[in-house]
Amino acid sequence: MNYKSTKAGDKVFNTFNAIFMIVIVVVTLYPFLNILAISFNNASDTLKGGIYIWPREWTLFNFRSIFATGFLYHAFFISVLRTVISTVLNLFFTTMLAYTLSRKEYFLRKFITTVFVLTMYFSAGLIPSYFLIKNLGLMNHFIVYILPSMIGAFNLIVIRTYIKSLPDSMIEAAKIDGAGEFSIFIKIVFPLCKPVLAVVGLFVAVGAWNTWFDTFIYASSNQNLSTLQYELMKLLSTSMQTATSAVAQFGGKGALSGSTDSVTPQSIRAASTVVAALPILMIYPFLQKYFVVGLNVGSVKE
Repeated sequence: MNYKSTKAGDKVFNTFNAIFMIVIVVVTLYPFLNILAISFNNASDTLKGGIYIWPREWTLFNFRSIFATGFLYHAFFISVLRTVISTVLNLFFTTMLAYTLSRKEYFLRKFITTVFVLTMYFSAGLIPSYFLIKNLGLMNHFIVYILPSMIGAFNLIVIRTYIKSLPDSMIEAAKIDGAGEFSIFIKIVFPLCKPVLAVVGLFVAVGAWNTWFDTFIYASSNQNLSTLQYELMKLLSTSMQTATSAVAQFGGKGALSGSTDSVTPQSIRAASTVVAALPILMIYPFLQKYFVVGLNVGSVKE
């Protein structure tokens, strides 16, 4: 009797849990699917309403319009270049520092770790940071995207915790064989950190790809350093006049020549959002397999 009651209770719980998770998935995915549908739908038809998760009149004119001027190609290149360089350098130098702070024989490890942890709770603020960047001569230079984010305190703690979970016997054996600290780091520690590096790398890449505020503060006067997200931000804050000019810059085609194709602020914003989100969505599936291992860093100790 108790067994039957327990089994019935499990079925009720599983059913409720499945329904609840389906609702969460629908609520989470619907905004993006709606944006995707609007981006591929005819702009004039979108104004009528009723577009949910499937386009009613398919078109690629919205995407052709946002790439018509050509500057988005350059902004896309700058965003990719910034993301790749920031991610690679951040992972390498953060892991190198994390390995140093994980060594028990390093007597300054606690002090340096405390200093980095304090930066997670206290910040000088925007104005001192701006004057620091200005005094360093980084304004309107590409390196302003790289240098300030070279090492992240949170990422440092995560990677250090993972390294401390590695068996000390491997490192000791390498030292007995005559390997130096840098050789141990490059040939042993760094390759073994692949799971946590995949997770942290995704966090760093998403942050570098999505940010636009540093471009606005430090490089807004240099169009050659404009990023895709910054251009998207400008598009999201514009009016119908900008959307109309986008059509005009496209060569007078579409709505200006009597065709049913046209652009509106809503269609331009939707297409820009899809273009900005697509690269990260393509990368995530390849790193997903490392998440279970990477997010459980430090859970197993020798």
